[in-house]
Amino acid sequence: MLFSALIQAAGEEILEVRGECDILDLSMDSRKKMEQGLFFCIPGARFDAHDFAPQAIANGAAALVVTHFLPLDVPQARVKNVRRAMSLMTAEFFHHPDREMKLLGVTGTKGKTTTSYLIKAIMEAAGYKVGLIGTTGNMIGSEYMKSEFTTPEPIDFFRTLRMMRDEGVEVVSMEVSAHALEMGRLHGVHFEAGCYTNLSQDHLDLFGTMEKYFECKKSFFAPKWLDNAAINVDEETSASILSDIAVPHTTYGICNNADLFARDIEITEDGVQFTMKLFGTDEYPVKLQLTGMFNVYNALAAAAVGLIAGVPLDVITKALASVKSVPGRAEVLDTHTPYKVILDYSHSPDALENILVAVREFARGRVISLFGCGGDRDTGKRPIMGEISGRLADYSILTSDNPRTEDPFEILRAVEEGMKKTDGSYILIENRREAIRHALQIGKDGDIIVLAGKGHETYQEINGVKRPFDEKVVVRELLEEMEK
Repeated sequence: MLFSALIQAAGEEILEVRGECDILDLSMDSRKKMEQGLFFCIPGARFDAHDFAPQAIANGAAALVVTHFLPLDVPQARVKNVRRAMSLMTAEFFHHPDREMKLLGVTGTKGKTTTSYLIKAIMEAAGYKVGLIGTTGNMIGSEYMKSEFTTPEPIDFFRTLRMMRDEGVEVVSMEVSAHALEMGRLHGVHFEAGCYTNLSQDHLDLFGTMEKYFECKKSFFAPKWLDNAAINVDEETSASILSDIAVPHTTYGICNNADLFARDIEITEDGVQFTMKLFGTDEYPVKLQLTGMFNVYNALAAAAVGLIAGVPLDVITKALASVKSVPGRAEVLDTHTPYKVILDYSHSPDALENILVAVREFARGRVISLFGCGGDRDTGKRPIMGEISGRLADYSILTSDNPRTEDPFEILRAVEEGMKKTDGSYILIENRREAIRHALQIGKDGDIIVLAGKGHETYQEINGVKRPFDEKVVVRELLEEMEK
């Protein structure tokens, strides 16, 4: 594809252009080998990719997208914002696969992954071939593909969409992260429907304040992004979205008046039963294999998106009942022990509280909470999470999550500050494998052990290095060791 064709697609982002050539590949990694590649020089907080343009050219880049011209003898396009231009140019390079499929997006602090899986099940039950993009990876039907981000960078995103469309995918259910919105990863992309789940403290390392974090989420619910919206009316911040919303929308909830609502909710360790009703229509019984009140909200969110997409409620209820589990989301591991072990991705205060409240409702014995906090991220949530576990769990095991480049004991001391504000019993075991071993050793009949924070992740990042650490594998190995 000609460089000029990609430039034309970027429209008002383009300020000035020098030169022309053929483009056969795209990259934002100067280390990547390319043939006739286009390299995007993205300025970042830690480094500026303009400095690596010579390396990119040495590896096959034939042209550059820059914020200022570089003294290099290759075609260059100077743009207002490299990330926004990258999204527009990448869409053109892959022939706009986003325009050939229905895109259904889910945003919010919690529930994005589960809701996107439930939407996938609903649309498949309606007869569509469905793709999924999110935190646990990407899917075409039942085939998994790895992904680095909740919402991928534009090159990976549009390449994935092109692959999906070429495989016959008609609908894509995807998570839309605040990072993606803030960084312009989806600039120019349009969704048939977007869903808002909730807002709680997270990502303040990027946004600084909850107000900025919310405004980023709220910006998604505008005509430039989507045609229809599904809004959780029980979420207190939704009032601000609904007061300004300029697209057709459906509300869902339990406590407040909503278009789609749940009643007669019964929660057990095996799942949730409730009655779902669209205002003015018949009632439909729902039996989820997922447990916890938060999954009632996730089911309502997915159902609302399904209704917007034209799926009948009877098809929706059958689809919801078919989902057995979502990787790392309140996932009950098959341990064959008198106690239960639940794997959950809860790595924020609200998420940790939700999972502990949920298991407390059906625990016959103790609730044992094992968790930590990630390094190089929002430090303010550490004592908050300590206090939550101390208040809601019978016994807490403080351990490492992904300490990244931080001293893990500094992180644990911050978590312990919150724990000490409660009467909760706890122990500090920095090594996460040994912490899990301790939890399994003390587990008794009727106890529920919640392994929080890692969820679907199959690594642990220590001193900036990612090392294999799949908690499903770790639990299985430890139980085998204990049997011997």
